[in-house]
Amino acid sequence: MVEEEKDGEAQAQEETTNLVVPWMRAPVDVSHVDSCSLETLPSLHPRLKEALEKMGISSLFPVQVAVWHETIGPGGFERDVCVNSPTGSGKTLSYALPIVQTLSSRAVRCLRALVVLPTRDLALQVKGVFDAIAPSVGLSVGSAVGQSSIAGDIAQLIKTPKLDAGICYDPEDISQNLESSAVDILVATPGRLMDHINNTKGFTLEHLRYLVVDETDRLLRESYQEWLPTVLKLTQASDDGLFPSSTPFVPSAFGSLQTIRRQSVERGFKGKPYPRLAKLALSATLTQDPSKLIQLDLHHPLFMTTGATRYRLPEKLECLRLICETGVKPVYLVGLLKALEGEKCIVFTSSVETTRRLCKLLNFFGDSMIKAKEYSGGLNQAVRSKEIKAFRKGDIKVLISSDALARGMDVELVTNVINYDMPQYPKTFIHRAGRTARAGRDGRCFTLLGDHEVRRFSSLLKKVGNASCPIYPIPPDLFAPVRAIYEPALAKLKESVEPIAPKRGRQVGFKHNSRTTNSQTKRNKATSEQA
Repeated sequence: MVEEEKDGEAQAQEETTNLVVPWMRAPVDVSHVDSCSLETLPSLHPRLKEALEKMGISSLFPVQVAVWHETIGPGGFERDVCVNSPTGSGKTLSYALPIVQTLSSRAVRCLRALVVLPTRDLALQVKGVFDAIAPSVGLSVGSAVGQSSIAGDIAQLIKTPKLDAGICYDPEDISQNLESSAVDILVATPGRLMDHINNTKGFTLEHLRYLVVDETDRLLRESYQEWLPTVLKLTQASDDGLFPSSTPFVPSAFGSLQTIRRQSVERGFKGKPYPRLAKLALSATLTQDPSKLIQLDLHHPLFMTTGATRYRLPEKLECLRLICETGVKPVYLVGLLKALEGEKCIVFTSSVETTRRLCKLLNFFGDSMIKAKEYSGGLNQAVRSKEIKAFRKGDIKVLISSDALARGMDVELVTNVINYDMPQYPKTFIHRAGRTARAGRDGRCFTLLGDHEVRRFSSLLKKVGNASCPIYPIPPDLFAPVRAIYEPALAKLKESVEPIAPKRGRQVGFKHNSRTTNSQTKRNKATSEQA
């Protein structure tokens, strides 16, 4: 629930100020840009074309074409680029492709592109896109996401050449060249990036040419150890006064910072400077808050968006709703899952605790068609990776998730998204719904509602530009067998969680009253609301 609350607070602040920076008032509408086949895409490297075709890609989506023309084409990356485009519209490839194309023209191994994302899972997904295209033109891609030990990161990121014992080396050459980057492109989360900036010898941003801030609104909302001002300071030109030539500069605010720019090096290589650091900021719900955007220090930014409205759902998404009786929402969920007959579904809840309880409850129904697994921030990385892999392969058809899966994650062939808990804010609805109907495919987003939530949900739909959300008719004969096993399933859930984490004489999430059968039913209803 914390993630939703922060999104809501940020959005409420934006709506209160009602301020929009001038360059956002005249966006480039990429919905007017046509898709483009790889055959006709100007200047595309032949080996990149082959790599894309191996991925099953024969043409680029409008947002990808628009960014290509601004970076590789006539735009020439003279301006920084901000993209507000629906989930599933191809934002990752829109920046990965031009970055790889540009870096391939210079055969020098050093860190020249940095992509920062808020979560490990999303960072690993983005790295997979780079891994599919970068090696075809001789580029190396690394990750720093906290999944492995920092020693494992260093072994991957830093190249330490062996020195011949029979040769005398200049001490300055050794100190400057003993450790160098083993990657051209780094995909990182903010925390692990700062670990390397502060502590890893040989890790440097002095040659950085591209900075990508993906899921910008979330990364700007949270400071993440001041990663952004640190990166921007370390990538400023050496002649701007930041690094005096007389003494080494180690700013105290950055702690034991070892990744400082050498005084004699401009942006580039030994007196051959690159252009300025180019930045790309992307999100399906890009912030319009000037106080947030100013942190990026953008250079004549170009704003690309899709359509006239700020929020936009995937083009082929169908929104549907179910009105549920009080206290028996799980019955409606199970009835819906049975009606969908084994289609891939992600069920979103509002918290880690609800995710865990609901997953257990569904499995206590004993229906093999709706065997569910949990995906949430309450699980460690290894378990999350295992569950998402099984879901992608189709071994799992129902994934119960907190909003840990809502942002950016691309899970193949997800037919349905189900909001078990109604999202409280438009941003949350946009990101959840965007797990389906991706890349031009069809998809459905169901929302389960109590009577008291109908009006508020209608208001939310207007904010995301969707006025139509009919009631989904579930055949009545599906409910009878579900209701028959609902109470026993709830009882099993209570037994499974009651011994866990007692607090001051009572069990979390249950009301204690064991005098009558009616009291048992009331307890089960309370458990149902928790689930």
